[in-house]
Amino acid sequence: MALDRYEQKGLLFNTNFLEKVGSDLLGYRGELVIIEGEVADDKGRTKPPVALIRHAILLDKNDKLVFVVGILDKLELLSTFIEKYKLDFADDIRVLLYVVNITEPMQLEMEGINFILIPLTEGVAWNELVDELCMEKSDFKGQSPAEKIVTAYDEFKAYAPKYPSVELDYAMSKTADIKWQTHGAV
Repeated sequence: MALDRYEQKGLLFNTNFLEKVGSDLLGYRGELVIIEGEVADDKGRTKPPVALIRHAILLDKNDKLVFVVGILDKLELLSTFIEKYKLDFADDIRVLLYVVNITEPMQLEMEGINFILIPLTEGVAWNELVDELCMEKSDFKGQSPAEKIVTAYDEFKAYAPKYPSVELDYAMSKTADIKWQTHGAV
């Protein structure tokens, strides 16, 4: 499975879970590395990732990614993400990325894939996804964490957002110097 390879290569970071569903599905929640940290010492230890998809929600079916949801800090990282992982994309992959530095929701086609991009400066990708799909807690009652991803994916297949389809140049013109909002103890 693609996710098993990512785990072996250290591309899964701050893993919440990596769990099988049946014989052909593997669900993951955590973070997905886009740009690895450099080697920190002569023992091969690395610094933290330079860029990643936060709160990543991934579904791997028969060694191909069929569902990707998460938070991307900058729209500029989308092409790096595609370049790094596109060989593992299923032909019918579904992708929704919350992007911190965009100012309006949109759809963007790259490499034959429709990327749904929604601005977000704080929150949790899973909660935002559930809200976007108008799902309720009861839709997931009694399910394992990975089964919940499958349920959301099944709902997402029928999801048809009304966000405008734009070209990359237009999408890039809708970026701003916006940072992720972190809140902690005062």
